[in-house]
Amino acid sequence: MTHAKQCCFSFCKEFKAFATRGNVLDLAIGIVIGTAFTNVIQSVVDDIITPPLGLVLGGVDFVNLTVKMKNFVYKDQPPVVIRYGKFVQSVITLIIVAMALFCVIKGINQLYKMTSKKKAKSNDVDTIIEVSEEVKILRDIRDLLARQSTTDSIHVRV
Repeated sequence: MTHAKQCCFSFCKEFKAFATRGNVLDLAIGIVIGTAFTNVIQSVVDDIITPPLGLVLGGVDFVNLTVKMKNFVYKDQPPVVIRYGKFVQSVITLIIVAMALFCVIKGINQLYKMTSKKKAKSNDVDTIIEVSEEVKILRDIRDLLARQSTTDSIHVRV
């Protein structure tokens, strides 16, 4: 019994470590926001976009757009109904979501470009600040002369 308890505790501990990692939490948040975003877009398409579009097309209600196919095999069964109006609404929803995702990804790419430009600019500044070999030698000579003059002044005082 204690082995089973230890296994369960170990499993729970590993699951907790897995679930509290940033990737899993980010993914969960993304799914929740994505679901809410999809519901909002679906409502926009169903309630705002398709009614005026149907009005422009002659008073067509997209929800009720169907094609009834007579059942040839079983004549006593009702006809098969293909609801292409809902399909049209779903395609419109897909296009809007795809455009929104494109805009988000494009914005993120712009941010990456800006940060990479800043990094490249800071690297360029570092290379500009890099001194030539002649300047390094001249600085070394200056430092040696400065040390020599301080040691000479120390010897004079003694």
